[in-house]
Amino acid sequence: MLPIALTLGDPAGVGPEIVLKALADPEISALSEWIVVGDPAAIRVAERVTGLQLSAAVRDTGVFAEFTTAMLGSLDARCGRAALESVRIATEMCLRGEAAAMVTAPLNKEAVVMALDGTGRRFCGHTEYIAELCGVEEPRMLLFSERLATIHVTTHVALTTACHLDTDRIFQTISTGNDAMKKLKGPHPRVAVCGLNPHAGEHGLFGDEDERIIRPAVDRARASGIACSGPHPADTVFLQASRGAYDLVVAMYHDQGHIPMKLLDFEGTVNISAGIPIIRTSVDHGTAFDIAGRNAADARSMKQAMRVAARLAT
Repeated sequence: MLPIALTLGDPAGVGPEIVLKALADPEISALSEWIVVGDPAAIRVAERVTGLQLSAAVRDTGVFAEFTTAMLGSLDARCGRAALESVRIATEMCLRGEAAAMVTAPLNKEAVVMALDGTGRRFCGHTEYIAELCGVEEPRMLLFSERLATIHVTTHVALTTACHLDTDRIFQTISTGNDAMKKLKGPHPRVAVCGLNPHAGEHGLFGDEDERIIRPAVDRARASGIACSGPHPADTVFLQASRGAYDLVVAMYHDQGHIPMKLLDFEGTVNISAGIPIIRTSVDHGTAFDIAGRNAADARSMKQAMRVAARLAT
């Protein structure tokens, strides 16, 4: 099997630390050949922090000639540039067929925006940036754990924007999520679609978007052969799914899907980019600047992201 690319994320955060800790686990290191994409100077600092030695191959991003422990936990445009460069390199490795998949450690959006200041480029997040590199206009964020999985119609937009629903976009999200879950759960995933309003609108009492916009997308998905139902009240459907009633929940906006996922299985949740031509998984947490350099970061989410990447790659 081809190797899997593993990005360091923001060097000032916990990314390098959790990468080293994950690769130090024999079960994880044996899943694949791993290529770490990042700055060797940041790796050396993480080695001193953790007392671990990296044994994997390294693809240098060439941003830092020197990186010190004093930089840990700080917001720095150079770190944003290093994080973005590692993602670009890993994505291109996958597109060229040099890597079977990529796993990303967390970056800091503010640091990336600082790095892009004056370039005229915008940055919304990992998923959107990788999709742009892949030539895909509408990727989707899928959060997956063994207990629950959620895909989002919208993610990094203002809530007022997310509430302007579109039937075609909802249908495409259902279809993309169904295709992804076939690879993770088997040929016939059960998909539940959230409503937007309280109680999924209560038959128009609390808004008509659920019946007017969401239900036609559900009906279209069912007509195409997807085992799909909804719109369901969001305050109950995640509980039902976590108890086995559904394999995937379609959330209308970022927090509607993220809050239950992180509450139910924070360490075991993996971020998967769906609707792109390569395999990309990630941790579902941030750079944790407050604990960077303390050897306190928990690598369980990174390990799970690496397990899922290897599982999808094979």
